[in-house]
Parts: sequence; C-alpha cells; structure tokens
Amino acid sequence: MIDYTGISVFEENDTTRLISKSAKDFSKKYILPNVMKWDESQHFPLDLFKVAGEFGFMGILIPEEYGGAGLGYHEYIKIIDQISRVDPSIGLSVAAHNSLCTNHIYLFGNENQKCRWLPKLTSGENIGAWALTEYESGSDAIAMNTFAEKNGNNWILNGSKNFITHGKSGDVIVVVARTGEKNKSDGMTAFVIEKGNPGLNYGRVENKLGMRASETAEIFFDNCIIPDSNRLGEVGSGFKQSMKILDGGRISIGALALGISNGAFNASVKYSKERKQFGKPISSFQGISFKLADMATKIEASKLLLHKAAFEINSGKKVTKIGAMAKMYASEVSVEISNEAVQIHGGYGYTKDFPVEKFYRDSKLCTIGEGTTEIQKIVISRDVLRNS
Repeated sequence: MIDYTGISVFEENDTTRLISKSAKDFSKKYILPNVMKWDESQHFPLDLFKVAGEFGFMGILIPEEYGGAGLGYHEYIKIIDQISRVDPSIGLSVAAHNSLCTNHIYLFGNENQKCRWLPKLTSGENIGAWALTEYESGSDAIAMNTFAEKNGNNWILNGSKNFITHGKSGDVIVVVARTGEKNKSDGMTAFVIEKGNPGLNYGRVENKLGMRASETAEIFFDNCIIPDSNRLGEVGSGFKQSMKILDGGRISIGALALGISNGAFNASVKYSKERKQFGKPISSFQGISFKLADMATKIEASKLLLHKAAFEINSGKKVTKIGAMAKMYASEVSVEISNEAVQIHGGYGYTKDFPVEKFYRDSKLCTIGEGTTEIQKIVISRDVLRNS
C-alpha cells in the first residue's frame, strides 16, 4: 500500500508567497521581453544568470554560509515553476545549475571544496554543469567509457560526454567517470573540472526542438589532468552519488514540467475568454471548458505529487520512488496540457505569435531528461514489487 501521510504538510505561507512573487517579477522583467528572440537564435543568456544570482535563484538549496538562499524543496519548486511559466528553457538551466552541479558539490564535497566552488556558483558568477551521459550510455550509466586513471596525485581523464546542459559555457563541471571495472556500480568516481583546464574541449552545441535558450553541448577530455583534490567523495562512489543527485533532479524536472503546464493552461484560459465563435467566447462551449477542467485537475495532481516529494526530501527521507512518480506524471501531463493548449488556440496555436507552440516544443524534454518515462516506470515498479 502506498503511504501518502504528510501530503497536506505543505501550505502557502508568507515566505512561499514572497518567493513566488519574486520569481514571477524576475521572469516578467528579465525573461519575458526576450523569450522568442532567445529561442529563435538559440541564444544562451549568460548575463541573465548573474541577475538570477542576485535574486538568490542560483543557490536555492545551499546554506547561507556558502552564499546560498538556504531554502527547501517547497520553495525550490515554486521558483522553477514561476520561471518556467515564462520560459521553460531558462527554468531548465536554473534547475540544472542548482540540482545537479551545485547540489552535487554541496552533498558530497568536503569543506574545502564547498568553500572553493559554492560561493561563485550560488552568486551566479560561475555557471555549473554536470556530465554523466555519453553517446553509448544514457539510461545505462554504468556502461560509460570515459575513464580516469590515477597518476601520482592526479587523475588523467579521457573520453567524452554529450547532452550536457551548459557543456560549453560551464565554469565548473562535475564529471562522473569510470575509475574501475566497466558495468560495476562501484567503478565510477566524481570529479570537478574547471573551465580552461588543459585537455578539456567542447564539441557542437545541439540544435534542439525546444529548450533552445538552454545550452546543451558535447564535452571531450584528451589527457585532461585532474588533481586528486578535485575528487568528490571516495573512489568508486560516483554512481551512488549520481543516483542520489538524480532523485532531487527528478523533482527539478517535475517542477519545470509544472511550470510548462501552468503557462500553457493560463494562456488557454485567457485565449478562450477572448476568442469568440458563433457569437460567444469559446470558453462557453463544453468542448473547451471540459478541456480546461481536465487541465486544471492534472496540474493540481502534479503539484501535490511534487510537494509530497519535497516534503519527503526535506525530511531526509529516501525519495527515489515518489520523485520518480512526480517526475513521470508531471512531465507526461505537461505534454498533454501543452498539446491541448495548441488545440484550444486552433490555427493561432500553431504560430509563434502565441506562447503555446513553444510550451508544446519545450514540454517533450521533460519526458526524457533526468531519466525517461520508461526509466521512471522501472524505478517505481521495482520499488512497488520489492515492498509489496
């Protein structure tokens, strides 16, 4: 039996309302005027993230002693949601910077490493990247080929990574590489590499369907020398670290998907009240109003699952199953809702004059990133069968 105890713990309060308004104001002022320009040119707005740092959005989960905002996952969801209602690609970059690179250093770095890298990451002075995926090992992470070999007090890294958010522009990159036997969970180790490190090179920036203002690029390592002081945690612990990071990352993608759903829904409600056919607003027709009812219900369900996961992770509990549930449901719902939003807009929804076509394009990534829907089903079903 699934235990949903604690799901009502999250309630709006003055703090969450203030944080939500701050993210909304930031998005309206600094993102909204540029959305389509950045999308069409596939421009990654680096300067924007320094402003995001001033708002406290680049170190949301990091304690104040390292320059972070010291907030929890409920507030984190609110921030990613609000930003993604305006531009999901910016929401994706903020989420990846926070939950992957920065969080990995915070959770598994020693005190010297935290003091060295976190303050510049939380301020937005540095952009973070997290490199796990390879051409032949996406979902199957332990099959990776990128290899780090110990040489005295250094490691020599060779290989490549792809589909890396901020792969070209990242100032601080957490790289997970094979240091032991292939296909063994204890054969991987995490390292931090800084931009400019000899042997670190960049390939193409992917030309994507959606999320086009969020940079995705290849990374190559050619006898890249990494000092052992840049190793995160014990040798061989990289896979276990990555799985824990992905648990939180799935909440991030769920929040991103929630923002897309909210953005597409709000645009649809507005349009349906303004658009008239047969002498009255199309919102008065059951065919449209029932679509809106379904959309609103699925958004509420997504939100409850995400905040259930937030409650669990804030409480220090394992969130592998509930995080996978929240991510899977919210991401699939974002595709459904953005599709219905285009349908409600009719021909206009197929044009770039209205925001729903971009929500439609952006939404698909949520069913792939941080583990595909199929991987989430494997994670959930294993837990259900093991504990039933």
